[in-house]
Amino acid sequence: MSTAAPARPRGPQRQAPPPPLDTARRHHRSMSKAAVNGVLLLATLYMVLPLVWLVTAAAKNTGDLLGGRTLTPDRWHLGQNLADLAATGDGIYFRWYLNSLLYAGVGAVLCAFICVAAGYAFHVYRFPGKEKLFGLVLLGVLVPTTALALPMYLLASKAGVVNTFWAVFVPSLVNPFGVYLARVFCRGYVPGEVLEAARMDGAGELRTFWSIGLRMVMPGFVTICLFQFTAIWNNFFLPLVMLSDTELFPVSLGLYAWNTQTRAFPEYYPMVVTGSLLAVVPLVVAFVGLQRFWKAGMTAGAVK
Repeated sequence: MSTAAPARPRGPQRQAPPPPLDTARRHHRSMSKAAVNGVLLLATLYMVLPLVWLVTAAAKNTGDLLGGRTLTPDRWHLGQNLADLAATGDGIYFRWYLNSLLYAGVGAVLCAFICVAAGYAFHVYRFPGKEKLFGLVLLGVLVPTTALALPMYLLASKAGVVNTFWAVFVPSLVNPFGVYLARVFCRGYVPGEVLEAARMDGAGELRTFWSIGLRMVMPGFVTICLFQFTAIWNNFFLPLVMLSDTELFPVSLGLYAWNTQTRAFPEYYPMVVTGSLLAVVPLVVAFVGLQRFWKAGMTAGAVK
């Protein structure tokens, strides 16, 4: 004798709510979250505090700096420090500032263009010994720049350009890591189909690179330019080896020269600190102003 199966209730069934979290688990999660937030707060303070110190110390006079009163909110002498900075040495600091802008600004743009052109060539063209030549480029990444200072000085001495603008500017145009980075960007941003279509339309190789390849790899160009700008702006050892004329100094070497005189002339302390604050401004402006290119590069492959 068969029995009928019980009828299933019609309509969607309401699931039982999940059981509440245990108090111990909630406490553990809250403690973990507090620990992570605490570590992030300490890391933020560690990175922000030197900048805060630099901003406040740039507005102090010699007595406050030597007395350790750099973070006090009173006694602001920023205007006087800027006036002393402009008057010392007939405004030599701003000559150093202009030199750094020339070394870093023009050098970074030209270096980025050379690196992108080399990376584009390594990506697009086939020629004998390409990978071996690229291996030499990667080998150049492993060599520290300080180890190359003496050979570059000897080469500059043979060429007769020691203690000139070119002795610092020309070496800044070479960046093996930039070539490697440019090849990586070209591999991800420059499809071969687009280049082949340009060639079929009658565009030459230079026109294809200038109108298509360079524009498609612009995020990589900006990235290399920023890296090189920062490296040249903070470069110290190469100008120290190459230059002896103070009018050719970059701002990093000029501030070092002033800092070596602070024991004999303590009045240089405020000018060194104020000059260091002004030296940070181009780096901040460059990173903030070119940030949109990085955002465009990160989202370039998200939409087909």
